[in-house]
Amino acid sequence: MATERLDRTRVARTALRLLNEVGLDGLTLRAIAKELDVKAPALYWHFKDKQALLDEMATEMLRRMAADILEAEPPADWREGLAAAMRGLREHLLRYRDGAKVYSGTRFTDASYAGPMEAQLRMLTGAGFTPGAAARAWLTAYSYTIGFVIEEQAMGPDAATGAEGYDLAARAERLADYPLAAAAGEEMFRGHDAGFEAGLGAVVAGIEQMLLAR
Repeated sequence: MATERLDRTRVARTALRLLNEVGLDGLTLRAIAKELDVKAPALYWHFKDKQALLDEMATEMLRRMAADILEAEPPADWREGLAAAMRGLREHLLRYRDGAKVYSGTRFTDASYAGPMEAQLRMLTGAGFTPGAAARAWLTAYSYTIGFVIEEQAMGPDAATGAEGYDLAARAERLADYPLAAAAGEEMFRGHDAGFEAGLGAVVAGIEQMLLAR
């Protein structure tokens, strides 16, 4: 009877809850089945393998993001609109342990992404970008954000788990003969909020310089 009540969304939501406890490496179909109080083979009716599950998890994450994005009033300026979308993406990814790793490289299982993407591309083309340049601008900012959060979650500190961040003192000791590389650790592995904003500002400025039709 438990198997009959299962569906893809319920499994994905359970997996997202479990993700914060065990991380991506510990997230197995067997562990999810135990959480759902079913046998592991029951999940294979819905997902052929772990990648299929990750696709559905990423799609569920996107559904939650899309609701927030579509409810928000779009800024008048495209620069702020693009930056706000990337801030929202980062905020949502950070809600889950290894969230950026789960989200990246997946194939969405429905068209939840289409509405937010259409809104972003419409904003950019309305500001003077060609359709191709708008797509490239969005992908550039998106790729920066995904990559930043992957590194941010890998190096810590991790608010979801309480894990401490990278040991900068030990790093500096190892790099004693490379003073600039040693000093860079503070900028690279601390103050993630400020670091993200600095990088995002550079990305948006570069997009304006290189991609905006003049």
